[in-house]
Amino acid sequence: MKIARKTIHIANQNIVSALGVKFLVLILGALGYANMWAAVFADVGVSVIAILNAIRAMRV
Repeated sequence: MKIARKTIHIANQNIVSALGVKFLVLILGALGYANMWAAVFADVGVSVIAILNAIRAMRV
């Protein structure tokens, strides 16, 4: 149960942070402030950060 709660908590963190960054870059792109590198980070960089964040569940 402890591992399941920790996993759900980390999954929710990853979903909220990924959608938040992507939404922010979407808004900045619509306003003309975000370039292609920001879009690449919003896609690939956030995925890598989510994977690194999910590794924390292995320490339970």
